[in-house]
Amino acid sequence: MKRIVPAALAALALSACATPPTLYQPSAGPRGPGYSETRIEPGRYRITFRGGPGAPAEQVSDYALVRAADLALAEGYDWFRVADRYIDRRAGAGGPRMSMGVGGGDFGRRGGVSVGVGTDFDLSGGPSLSATVEVVMGRGARPSGPDVYDARAVRRTLGERT
Repeated sequence: MKRIVPAALAALALSACATPPTLYQPSAGPRGPGYSETRIEPGRYRITFRGGPGAPAEQVSDYALVRAADLALAEGYDWFRVADRYIDRRAGAGGPRMSMGVGGGDFGRRGGVSVGVGTDFDLSGGPSLSATVEVVMGRGARPSGPDVYDARAVRRTLGERT
């Protein structure tokens, strides 16, 4: 029995360090992992994909493009142009830290000195990223340009990873 308790505590501590995979799904809340979108006007959206802790930037960016392709196809569009894009990085607690402070005071005949030590461990699994793209959708022949995507091709190639 004495061996089971430490083993169970170690397993619990290790499971707290494990981060769940980032899935292509709607966000469950304003800061939850997954996608969300805002319709700006017909054929124009702002799409954000938030990755879970430790999700790679490439995956987060790809999932934002897949969501843009899904919206374009659902509304009968053939292509979309990325008008603006950015990545936001939210840091966790920053990993293990240790701090120390010393203080003192003199109160007439009496004085005092204190020492404090603190630690902080980040168990979140790393920073979380979000990719936001603003897209303009269109029908017919796809215009040329590096930021213009064929919605079906994006869904077929990047969508395989979702």
